[in-house]
Amino acid sequence: MSKKKLFFIIFLTAFVSFLSTLFLLGFALAKADVKLDDAARFIGTYKIIKSRYITETDSAKLFDGAISGMVKSLDDPHSLYMEPRMYNELLNQTVGSFGGIGVYMGFKDKKVTVVSVIDGTPAKNAGVMVNDEILAVDDVPITEIEPEEVVFKIRGEVGSSVKLKLKSQDGEEKELIIVRDNIKVKSVQGKMLKDSVAYIRISNFNEHTAEEFGEVYKQMENEGMKKTILDLRQNPGGLVNTCVEVANYLVPKGKIVTVENREGKIEEYDSTLEKVKYPLAVLVDGNSASASEIIAGAIKDTNAGTLVGVKTYGKGSIQVVLPLMHSDAVKLTVAKYFTPNGESIDGVGIEPDVEIKLTPTDTEDTQLNKAVEVLKEK
Repeated sequence: MSKKKLFFIIFLTAFVSFLSTLFLLGFALAKADVKLDDAARFIGTYKIIKSRYITETDSAKLFDGAISGMVKSLDDPHSLYMEPRMYNELLNQTVGSFGGIGVYMGFKDKKVTVVSVIDGTPAKNAGVMVNDEILAVDDVPITEIEPEEVVFKIRGEVGSSVKLKLKSQDGEEKELIIVRDNIKVKSVQGKMLKDSVAYIRISNFNEHTAEEFGEVYKQMENEGMKKTILDLRQNPGGLVNTCVEVANYLVPKGKIVTVENREGKIEEYDSTLEKVKYPLAVLVDGNSASASEIIAGAIKDTNAGTLVGVKTYGKGSIQVVLPLMHSDAVKLTVAKYFTPNGESIDGVGIEPDVEIKLTPTDTEDTQLNKAVEVLKEK
């Protein structure tokens, strides 16, 4: 075979291979609904940065930033890119233990406030107080952090430290460096009050919440429970399937929540409880969100109990966490939900049946006292 003919065959093979690659790339982009010129613009920008930026750049960081930027462009405070450490902390959180400092936080009006400090934790020992406003985490102002990210920035590996800038209620600012520890918190706690009124608090809905609730509920029954107070204040939500399991103890047979995805596909979650066993009051506030609102909404719509407190947060959407290839993930809003009466509470919240505000100057829990008072009439 002549060299000229061999060269032609090699050239033809390479050209066909190039066309095949180009075709497959175009097909893949079309399937992903990506225009070829947009893909070229993205790759071109990447190449410009790699070749022209004043210092060497990390390719992985560039792509992380691009992914984060895509998610932020959705303008959805509940969707975010989760770098590996943040994703790992979320996984730990859902199983009920994590590296942290031991605080619960509330998010409102673009402010992050400490709403509870767990006894015996690094935060308690360092002097973090309820109602302290968090101004910065590791010198990054809160104004530059998405609300959903604040929690994960404060959490981290056991033994590592986090720097917090705080402002107390009297306006005094302070900076604390706190060493993280392993925080293990039961999501459900219960105790018996006077007159056989059982008080049950749920702090969040993780993988163990339904089991823990069942155990506490049975314990309260064994102690003679005749009426129930469910405390969902400062509960940011969690796993939907878990909150549905809990609702089966409290909501009468029928619809608990309806979920609708982007295609309009409907999925209904129902209760199998034949009859509500005990008079019920539910404590809610502006930080009762998501899964907490699913339960509160179902209880209100079915008249299974009385909501006491102030209007809830108003998060009527559902997110899923989708793992990516580098131990990172994307948390993405994929559905919206409706209460049994077909109402969306997103951006609206749920109004309590009995409104009563809790102020920092209160020396006792006036909302809890009101719930006890409400149950006396039942």
